[in-house]
Amino acid sequence: MLTQEANSQVAGSGQLKPLPANVPIVDIVPSKGWVSLGLREMWEYRELLFFFVWRDIKVRYKQTILGASWAVIQPFFTMVVFSLFFGRLAQVPSDGLPYPIFSYAALVPWTFFANGLTQASNSLVQNSNMVKKIYFPRLAMPIAAVAAGIVDFVLAFVVLLVMMFYYGVTPTINVLWLPLFLLLAFVTCLGASFWLSAMNVQFRDVRYVVPFLVQIWLFITPIAYSSRLLEEPWRTIYGINPMAGVVEGFRWALLGTDNAPGLIVAVSAVVATVLLVSGAFYFRRMEKTFADVV
Repeated sequence: MLTQEANSQVAGSGQLKPLPANVPIVDIVPSKGWVSLGLREMWEYRELLFFFVWRDIKVRYKQTILGASWAVIQPFFTMVVFSLFFGRLAQVPSDGLPYPIFSYAALVPWTFFANGLTQASNSLVQNSNMVKKIYFPRLAMPIAAVAAGIVDFVLAFVVLLVMMFYYGVTPTINVLWLPLFLLLAFVTCLGASFWLSAMNVQFRDVRYVVPFLVQIWLFITPIAYSSRLLEEPWRTIYGINPMAGVVEGFRWALLGTDNAPGLIVAVSAVVATVLLVSGAFYFRRMEKTFADVV
């Protein structure tokens, strides 16, 4: 509880000087049960959220030799490996497209998701000193960690455009849907991050589980292969993995494939929304214990 006396300032004479009457007094008390998401409070702290995003961007490549080039190196060399083993050796179908651009178009949103999930799941533990000493909406930390990945996404996306030019792939009118598929990737990453970041405070095993989870999630997402290998209704059910809808949507929007995502995106959008809302409420419910156990 912050009182007028606790917020007094020390004058030059060493005596306490009361703050002006218009300074707000805030009572900070533990929440009970399920609480609201506090969206209005998040809006009031939007400048702090922007600062967290900017800080994460600067820290991510501080004292690195290649700097932001890692945003391109990671998906590009993964694409090279996939092209060699899945494209050339296994002859995996690629919807009539050159396999390198087929896989890279999927790796761009996937890398954004995977890096965001890894960074956001550890955001509270890595900033434990702030969590214990300063009051602010804790939701801001995983949100900032995911949002900071937009810069990496843009850099990797530029390389994708260069590859499209090289292979003579011209985008169609479907490209107008691209922001919605990026939003779907953002929502999926944020929902999973809310769950994992809150659990990571209570159970430190989570930080070891996340890399394994990301690796498994990679292979159950149609990145190295096309979802057309599945017949209906299994292809639609495959949308329970929200990143399946994201990947197929990116390929359809950018590369002009005739593999319209259709119902798979609808299922992915519903699952991603449920993941986001449930993760946010779980995070808020557990938030009262963060400062005690982090």
